[in-house]
Amino acid sequence: MKRLQWPSWMPVDPYILLLLGTVGLAALFPASGTAADVASGASTAAIAFLFFLYGARLSTREAMDGLKHWRLHGTVLICTFVAFPLLGLAARGLEPVLLTHDLYTGLLFLTLVPSTIQSSIAFTSIARGNVPAAICAGSFSSLAGIVVTPLLAALLLGGSGGGFSTDSVVKIVLQLLVPFLAGQLLRPWIGGFITRHKKVLGYVDRGSILLVVYTAFSEGMVRGIWSQVSAARLAGLLVVEALMLGVMLLLTWYGAKALRFDREDRIAIQFAGSKKSLASGLPMAGVLFGAHASLAVLPLMLFHQMQLMVCAVIAKRRARDPEVSGRPGPDRPSGGAAGTGGTAEGAGRAAGPARSDGLRVSPAATAGR
Repeated sequence: MKRLQWPSWMPVDPYILLLLGTVGLAALFPASGTAADVASGASTAAIAFLFFLYGARLSTREAMDGLKHWRLHGTVLICTFVAFPLLGLAARGLEPVLLTHDLYTGLLFLTLVPSTIQSSIAFTSIARGNVPAAICAGSFSSLAGIVVTPLLAALLLGGSGGGFSTDSVVKIVLQLLVPFLAGQLLRPWIGGFITRHKKVLGYVDRGSILLVVYTAFSEGMVRGIWSQVSAARLAGLLVVEALMLGVMLLLTWYGAKALRFDREDRIAIQFAGSKKSLASGLPMAGVLFGAHASLAVLPLMLFHQMQLMVCAVIAKRRARDPEVSGRPGPDRPSGGAAGTGGTAEGAGRAAGPARSDGLRVSPAATAGR
């Protein structure tokens, strides 16, 4: 079966390169005046359409079926919306010595964003973990994040979040939640169309996010926000994010072990509970922070690339764990090749999560989700 591969010689997620190119475009040719108004309006429409598509794609039945594994999903939600924000609050002591106020605000916002879906599934599959659990955990996190993330932002950021105010909660409802619910309601009629045109609509997803980034960074350039950031501050931010990611990877793995989850479930918890969604976070930041969104999304963009690189290494190491090498697992019956069980399902899990077009995808092909 044909597989989509991310070249081993390419250490950087290609979509991150597009995001960085968009930032460079905004730096050289920032939208201002009438062009800025047009870009802002287009960005608002793109965000609403993006969350409409999210709602139309999410299978409510599959999400409800996953409730039977409530302990695992509850653990992921606690890691995503409790443990992560606590780390963000603990980092407040680094301001202003290591981080500026705006960078810390972006770092704290990063900790409030929901988990990924597709990349968590891909890494869980590569590591031979519980893929169905990863699908449900990521879906629950994204669904909860539409409501929980702005509420946590209102509680923890308050008026210090750059242009954040209680009015932003209303904007979140109108611009994110209402389109999402509309997509869910229309799913019975448009779900087939969404599935058949998944590849094309995927480009719409990414193009919408690029437009949000261009608009945010253009406004930041016009307002001179980037003059506040130095190379030393960015280096400090990277160190803090690396420590944060390391703590969450250890917490999700050994915490799940202490809670007596089996190996497959621990893998799903580690990958779903330690990552943050670029696709959900960027549009939310655009709504919540307005003119200050450029610095608010910078920590998320850096963390996204870091988590992909680190989790790719971990997933490959997990796949070679002695406890599963040559030994049949719950979905790898004896009599087949090690790690696949000689079955189509086993081969699919080793290759990665299936797409509607029959292809298998690598983690990089799901970047940003």
